[in-house]
Amino acid sequence: MASSNHIQTPNCPKSSEPNCGLEHSTIEMVVATIAESENNENDNGKIPVKVAEEIVKDVQAEETFFSIAIQVFIPFLIAGFGMVFAGLVLDRIQHWPVFEEISELVILIPALLGLKGNLEMTLASRLSTQANLGHMDTTQQKISIIVGNLTLIQSQAIVVGFLGALVAIIMGGIKSNEVELDHAYILCASSLITVSIASFVLGLITAGVIVFSRHCKINPDNVATPIAASLGDITSLTLLSYVSTFLYDSIGQQDWLAPLIIAVYILAIPLWVWIAKKNPQTREVLFHGWTPVVGAMLISSIGGLILDFMVSRFEGIAVFQPVINGVGGNLVAVQSSRISTALHKEAELGMLNSGNSHDEDETKKIFISPMTAFCGHDGHARTTRVLMTMVIPGHVIFIYTIDYIKDGDTSLSSVFVVVYLLAAIMQVATLLYVAYIMIHWMWKKKIDPDNSAIPYLTSAGDLLGITLLAIAFQFLYLVSDHDVQVD
Repeated sequence: MASSNHIQTPNCPKSSEPNCGLEHSTIEMVVATIAESENNENDNGKIPVKVAEEIVKDVQAEETFFSIAIQVFIPFLIAGFGMVFAGLVLDRIQHWPVFEEISELVILIPALLGLKGNLEMTLASRLSTQANLGHMDTTQQKISIIVGNLTLIQSQAIVVGFLGALVAIIMGGIKSNEVELDHAYILCASSLITVSIASFVLGLITAGVIVFSRHCKINPDNVATPIAASLGDITSLTLLSYVSTFLYDSIGQQDWLAPLIIAVYILAIPLWVWIAKKNPQTREVLFHGWTPVVGAMLISSIGGLILDFMVSRFEGIAVFQPVINGVGGNLVAVQSSRISTALHKEAELGMLNSGNSHDEDETKKIFISPMTAFCGHDGHARTTRVLMTMVIPGHVIFIYTIDYIKDGDTSLSSVFVVVYLLAAIMQVATLLYVAYIMIHWMWKKKIDPDNSAIPYLTSAGDLLGITLLAIAFQFLYLVSDHDVQVD
């Protein structure tokens, strides 16, 4: 039996890359785990032999710069065009009567769009890790994990959507010194319907992409999070605009409708919580996964307040907001998902490698320099370089697509393009560097980054993106760039 499960570990030549030792230690850990599993009839929690062999193969056949780029760039483009159309939708609906009358809807938008990072992208990262560890290979495993996670994100979406609406109402009340009850009902009901439907549809799509990627031998970490975001923005904006318009038109005729919707959704929360609690795959996230999504929602709401102020000042800023925020969020989500999966494969939660190490050494592994993060020789630095190379060509494609569809209304000058690209590069570079430190710090503190990292990173990306975009538009206005339209 032992001979059939023997795994040959590779020798590290003198000219090998620095991460060869890490690969060797990882393989030794897998072999030791297999041996321990074989000597224990109850192997609950141990890595199956077949899965361990696949992990070893994954470590030996490390992804190249080109393979990562190919797998990431196509979903990145698809997601990017989804964000382009979301920006065009936002540019149009900002002038609808309901958005002009209920300004809190504009404050709510970044929080709702950020939910794809809070929920769908986190779901994608969580399921990608499970798939890479071989926990979604059988039909029963797939059904259990997917159903449990769909009920989990449904309960999270309702709670966070309701809280996001309350925060928007409070911020709008502070801004205008008054709160209209009818408008508050419309805001809450629209938010609940939007997040509930969007989360269910996007959750199904995300799960399907991960299962399909696993079947096609494609790393789901590279494709799942961008695909999860590709339809997120436009779906949420479309639902929010039409639902809020319908409810706004019902004022004076069906005043009971919005309160009824709110009551139904709030009463449904215990049902979703009960289903998620019964599933062992989601029980821990149900009890400990609220802080990231609520904290991320609050961060995105601050970005919404900035957006509400800037939309009233700069006519052309709304169309670019989903693009710059979405690109940064998508790229950092890919990096976060890959680092989380690598940590799950390498060591137990709370340890940064398979062996014992001093706190000082682990601190050095967490708080690395920017030079090491971007120019290092390990796999994470290589992925960082791949993702950074996509920023400029991706944004150039997206902003000129916007300009073409709007038939030149945006009047993209060379100065605007340069300033916009500088803002985008600063945003993505900051997020990728922070992601490495945050994820390793969470792992050391025994916080599963699959459940906690992406919400913070994407919401920080939203806040950073809209802030840098506002600074870019203000700078262009100050240097008298007449392509920036100001009310």
